[in-house]
Amino acid sequence: MRRKVFIMILALMIICSGFSFIQAQSKIAVINSQDVLEKSIEGKRVLAQLSEQDRKNQDQLAKLDEEIRKLETRLNTQRLTLTEEALLQLNSDLTKKRTERTRLSEDMARDMQELQYRLYTRLQNELIPIIEQIGKEKGFDIILDLGRSGAVFVNPAIDITEEVIKRYDALKTKK
Repeated sequence: MRRKVFIMILALMIICSGFSFIQAQSKIAVINSQDVLEKSIEGKRVLAQLSEQDRKNQDQLAKLDEEIRKLETRLNTQRLTLTEEALLQLNSDLTKKRTERTRLSEDMARDMQELQYRLYTRLQNELIPIIEQIGKEKGFDIILDLGRSGAVFVNPAIDITEEVIKRYDALKTKK
């Protein structure tokens, strides 16, 4: 019985050492897509475009909010002096403005999400060939995205983020 256990343990050790050997042969690299977005020239343009669109949206909403506040103030201050018909009209205008604001806010959120998706997808599609080229040149078996991996620790020696940014910036400045 002991001999069978010994043989099984020995076989298990051989199998495990085989896996370790295979892992030692694999070349892995990582890239931080968030750093590429924040540090590359094109990534900065994308973030600036999204920020500008968000600012425009917030300005539009602030304008509508001000119109709503004015209607509310008018309603509160003139409630006793307005005719019944004028009061109903003012309430109707206020309800329409609130509905308009809600719809505009929802439309803007949807448009921003679509714009963000389009811009990030374009950026990703431009980066993939660069990452693949670096992978082939350096013989990497796998390149992981730190922004999506949930990795707790990564050896900085396998991080190719700066090289990707440098090549991407060089590609975009040629155009």
